[in-house]
Order: sequence, then structure tokens, then C-alpha cells
Amino acid sequence: MLTVKILGSGCANCKKLEAVAREAATASHIEAEFLKVTDMQQIMAYDLLSTPGLVVNEKLVSSGRIPTVAEVQKWLSA
Repeated sequence: MLTVKILGSGCANCKKLEAVAREAATASHIEAEFLKVTDMQQIMAYDLLSTPGLVVNEKLVSSGRIPTVAEVQKWLSA
């Protein structure tokens, strides 16, 4: 099972990113565990330049923007 982390303070963009990631997983029939990381120390461990960030299996795939569902699907199935 994939682990998907949403990095951010819980802002509107963070919530939107989580919604996009969940939609992508559902559309691809991929089982994933979604975790919200709001602790700044933990977030900085990922070399994140700006939030929101998306981490798939401990690999930072997106930061500072909301990717499309198609982009997230690619990352989840990689």
C-alpha cells in the first residue's frame, strides 16, 4: 500500500491538494494511506521550498502548487 503525505499547515491549498490526491487514488483504484503532516520540523525534513507538498512513499513529488489529478495518478502508479 502506498503512503501519501500532504505537507502543510492545513491551509485551503493543503485541503485542495489532499482532495486531488484522494481523487487520483480512487480513479486509479490505488489503495493509499493518506497522512497530513503539519509539523514544520517534519515538513522541512523533505527539502520543501513551499507548501503544500505531496510526498509519495517518502519521495517529494510536488511542492508549492496543486498538481492535476492526472499528474498525481502518474506519481501514484510509478
